[in-house]
Amino acid sequence: MIALLMFAVVLILLLIGIPVAFAFGTVAIVFAAFIPGLGFEVFDILPFRIYGIMNNTTLMAVPLFIAMGLILEKSMMAEKLLSSMSMLFRGVRGGLGVSVVLVGAMLAASTGIVSASVVMMSVIALPLMLKAGYDKSLAAGTVAASGTLGQIIPPSIILIILGDVMSVSVGDLFKAAILPGLVLVGLYIVYILFISYIKPEVAPVYEVDEKISVKELLISLFPPLLLMVSVLGSIFAGIASPTESAAFGVVGALLLSFINRSLDWQMVKYASLETVKLTGMIFMILFGATAFSLVFNELGGTDMILEFFSNDIGDVWVFIAVAMFAVFILGFFIDFIEISFIIVPILVPIMHAFGIDPIWFAVLIALNLQASFLTPPFGLALFFLKGASKEITTMQIYRGIIPFILLQLAALCIVIFFPDLVFAFL
Repeated sequence: MIALLMFAVVLILLLIGIPVAFAFGTVAIVFAAFIPGLGFEVFDILPFRIYGIMNNTTLMAVPLFIAMGLILEKSMMAEKLLSSMSMLFRGVRGGLGVSVVLVGAMLAASTGIVSASVVMMSVIALPLMLKAGYDKSLAAGTVAASGTLGQIIPPSIILIILGDVMSVSVGDLFKAAILPGLVLVGLYIVYILFISYIKPEVAPVYEVDEKISVKELLISLFPPLLLMVSVLGSIFAGIASPTESAAFGVVGALLLSFINRSLDWQMVKYASLETVKLTGMIFMILFGATAFSLVFNELGGTDMILEFFSNDIGDVWVFIAVAMFAVFILGFFIDFIEISFIIVPILVPIMHAFGIDPIWFAVLIALNLQASFLTPPFGLALFFLKGASKEITTMQIYRGIIPFILLQLAALCIVIFFPDLVFAFL
């Protein structure tokens, strides 16, 4: 019961706005100090845990992929992609929305950073859709959902974190997430075409006088595709580790910026500072979560939960349903990083006890966590979208993202009942 109280206190602190790393660390110290028989000796192993994190070569890929995404954010690549795609789908009802989804998928496979993709899509695609006469809610939902595809489509930061937390190969996770990511993209496109067909007024035909040649299309598509193939292909072929491929991706992003004439000192400074900020935030949360887990485990929290699911429930599908429901609900209130570092480690021993494949379970969690970017009140994609456009109200954004959240849950159910989608490339 004390372990459950500790967990509840952390959630309350997070909900009232206390910084995540400090909430975890403070609760761990307070409970260690005041619970009889515990004491600060529980933290004796903490320096070794932190040193292990600092020497973790898998986690080294995180700042590298963040840097790659931030460089590409300023490289003008997204503008060229959207321009080419929109002209390619001109004359098709809902074609501009389809273009936005496809560009979002390509940006996801190029950057791996949801925040960078959402900001780019909000600034570039949203004004274009509103100018074309698209319904504001549909436009907002399409842009927000497309920008969050980087959560499941490799190289995804969350897949790297889950690979480390669940002790599975990041390369295998990247391979496993390909088809589920494409299923989600397909569901988005089908929905946009369907709603455009039954309600023509929400998605007018996008007409442009310009025409795009095959050569111009290839010129706009080739650089990001080359970067995607280079980074992911080297991982899948076993030529390089995710960390090595991430380093190569940073070099490739700098070359693309140079070719697009967007490489300058200000851009390098921006990418460097933001990479340090984001990486520092992630690792501070990880340090705080490590301290929390030491005390939580010492209080028997993990054993209690394991016993509850293994003995009291004893059904693997009930566990999966409860785990997915819990992750989805927590996504309304706390960030995917906190869920990955606090909730997932609790679920891992239970997963092993039931004999669940960790790669399949990790993909389910990644798909589920994608909704955390869209669910109000704290969905980051919603904040980015509202900040980028003053023409759209908060309620229009909420109405727009509801169908896409349902589509994400549909994709989650598809992967649950068709696990071969995960193992197709393994």
